[in-house]
Amino acid sequence: MSGGTVTLFLCGDVMLGRGVDQILAHPGDPALREGYVGDARGYVRAAESANGPIPAPVDPAWPWGEALRVLDEAGPDVRIVNLETSVTRSDAFAPGKAVHYRMHPANLPALLAVRPDVCVLANNHVLDFGRTGLAETLDTLGGAGLRTAGAGHDAAQAQAPAVVPVASQDGGAGARVLVFALGSSCSGIPSDWAADAERSGVAYVPALTASAADAVLERVRRAKRPGDVVVVSVHWGSNWGYRVPDRQVRFAHALVDGGVDVVHGHSSHHPRPVEVYRERLILHGCGDFVDDYEGIAGYENYRDDLRLAFLVSVEADTGRLEGVRMVPLRARRMRLEPVPDADRDWLRATLERVSGGVSVGVADDGALTLLTPEIHPRWSHPLERHPR
Repeated sequence: MSGGTVTLFLCGDVMLGRGVDQILAHPGDPALREGYVGDARGYVRAAESANGPIPAPVDPAWPWGEALRVLDEAGPDVRIVNLETSVTRSDAFAPGKAVHYRMHPANLPALLAVRPDVCVLANNHVLDFGRTGLAETLDTLGGAGLRTAGAGHDAAQAQAPAVVPVASQDGGAGARVLVFALGSSCSGIPSDWAADAERSGVAYVPALTASAADAVLERVRRAKRPGDVVVVSVHWGSNWGYRVPDRQVRFAHALVDGGVDVVHGHSSHHPRPVEVYRERLILHGCGDFVDDYEGIAGYENYRDDLRLAFLVSVEADTGRLEGVRMVPLRARRMRLEPVPDADRDWLRATLERVSGGVSVGVADDGALTLLTPEIHPRWSHPLERHPR
């Protein structure tokens, strides 16, 4: 934290399982139960066919590639990732699911390489190997000292925030960042994955309703202290497309109206609209960040090979947004690398087009930035001040 500002690193789905797991030092059982691919090594071959050989086994830092340099230079105070895979040796494939993700626990160094402060687990893959797999995931992450949010051994743990203290510039007590996480049914999370008082699972939201937002805000009010920065991380929406349903916009606005400072949305395979509402950032879909999707055809027009590292700066005392830097990266050989200027410009133009109400610029170092936006007919002017 510097000058009363807290900087967060946020990204979309981090999927270190399946094909990524197979190129790491300790690959698990590659068996899959998918309609077209029965062996996780098939995803490695697809990536190599698309972009060249992968020198497996790779170093644990390999999947992050250029992102590690970006983070080292930016020095964010808190790093938040949506870990969209189970970390388990279990073979208990969840029935009725077309896709299952798992990473062998011995490959945890691949997650530790990015030094996450919070791993969000409220998503549609954390129970891909049942509650046994979830238990091993929680135990493995907890044993490594990693904070989690959005899943737990019971509802109380799943709904509780991860609390990250941030030292002040003079080394004294500073702000706290509270990260709440929840998963909506519209992202494909089965209803029976919901945690309850006696059963493990995720912090599940059956529908994005006003009452569901009120329930989240009640938990925020119980935990929040003056000066805390509150992030609500939400797994919601479909995989493809730029349209944001009205119910999702209303839900996000209700969270901000109730005291949430950043809404960190994810689930889509590509970035979705960026909104600033009442001087708070709403990311409707961060897109994927790390995965094994290279060589999979069918949605090329969305350019899901392009990824964004979000660096979000907020005022520590008020939670007001001070700046957003979005660093474009490109997935090649299951590794993040710098993007060519043409790809960066395509992503900039696309984000601006779909994010009615914001303008996106390019900084001298190639990062994308939010500029003073035009007023959108539905959304509030991002820099207009509102009473809280």
